[in-house]
Amino acid sequence: MRRRTRRAALGAIPAALILIFASHLQKGTVVAAGESRTAVIKRGDFLRTIRITGSTEAVRAYVVQSPQMAGGGQRMVLVRLVHAGTRVHKDDVLAEFDQQDQLKQFRDSQADYLDFLDKIKKQQADNATDLAKDQTALQAAEDAYQKDKLEMGKNEVVSRIDADRNRLMLEQDGATLKQLRETFDLKERARQTQLKDLEIQREKAHGQMLYAQINAQRMAIRSPLEGLVVLNPIWKGSSMGDPQEGDQVWPGSPFMQVVDPSAMQVTARVNQVDFPYLHLGQRVKVLLDAYPDLVLSGSIEHLAAIGNTSTLSQAVHSFNATFAIQGNDPRLLPDLSAAADVELERVPDVLLVPRDALVQENGKTSVWVKRGAGFEKRPVTLGQTNDVDAVVLSGLDAGDLVRRNPGETPTGN
Repeated sequence: MRRRTRRAALGAIPAALILIFASHLQKGTVVAAGESRTAVIKRGDFLRTIRITGSTEAVRAYVVQSPQMAGGGQRMVLVRLVHAGTRVHKDDVLAEFDQQDQLKQFRDSQADYLDFLDKIKKQQADNATDLAKDQTALQAAEDAYQKDKLEMGKNEVVSRIDADRNRLMLEQDGATLKQLRETFDLKERARQTQLKDLEIQREKAHGQMLYAQINAQRMAIRSPLEGLVVLNPIWKGSSMGDPQEGDQVWPGSPFMQVVDPSAMQVTARVNQVDFPYLHLGQRVKVLLDAYPDLVLSGSIEHLAAIGNTSTLSQAVHSFNATFAIQGNDPRLLPDLSAAADVELERVPDVLLVPRDALVQENGKTSVWVKRGAGFEKRPVTLGQTNDVDAVVLSGLDAGDLVRRNPGETPTGN
């Protein structure tokens, strides 16, 4: 009987403990610490920022284009190309294109040019011969006409038949002389026109020859500065891709950049809601998506005065902005996605509490502060807030331990 009584008494002890613990929970002043996430209240600088996303680019860069062909041209084949990421010096060869077409055009144009030189020499000789013949004929006609005039002076002493013959000869030779004089200039202009046509064709062939020679020299592109090679995508049939040796490129197409990585910046578009908060010289922190641990300082360098209209709505605008990056890092390369946290407000040396530790009830704010083995709810007064922290004006001290995300665990009434 005594053993059964002892067993019943021992069995009642856990039930009594459970009832006591439940009564404490219902009172709710202090809650066991458990394993909830916590944060220590510390003093620090309060920051309110806006995040602007964009991409990195070099302040000093040279866009490399495929050669603009003098006199026009078709697509060219890359036969040599420096790999992306290569550091080059000034005058280093960046790319070379196939010269065969230009060299063939040069040889063909040179042959045409030399052929026209021979034709011009022959035309000049023929013109000189024809001119001499015309001049001789004209002089002979002049002499004959002058002789006829002298014979006409004898008409008073010669027979009538001879006088008539002299008049006929004078008329005939005069008509011949007049015709030769009129055709002399026409024939000379015709000869000069033929010569001029050959000279024009010669100059055209000479120009094509020089164009081909210049084009051949342009097939090797050299770097105008020291920097880093960045490849630009080009159109390859049905898609875009980085250029490679063997690709065909249209004249004037930008396919590469040489950038100076010692000075970099971030370019971005700012929506019209955030734009009024920005001004030149504002401090920013630059973050790179590819390197989350890399944080760089910077400032706003340029803000566009006129916005760009959205394609979806004429009422929505965005503004171009440039953020200068201070310092340098080997990982800081062009065309990396980046974010610039623009500092809008800074309050130094204040108590900060994480926003996820705040509890809003009936228009009042409180936090759960660790006391002993549990937590107690304590009202607080707040100042400025941002997306992460809030300034504590009263209710907490430095070093206090507060529960984060208190709504995730039961806290009682």
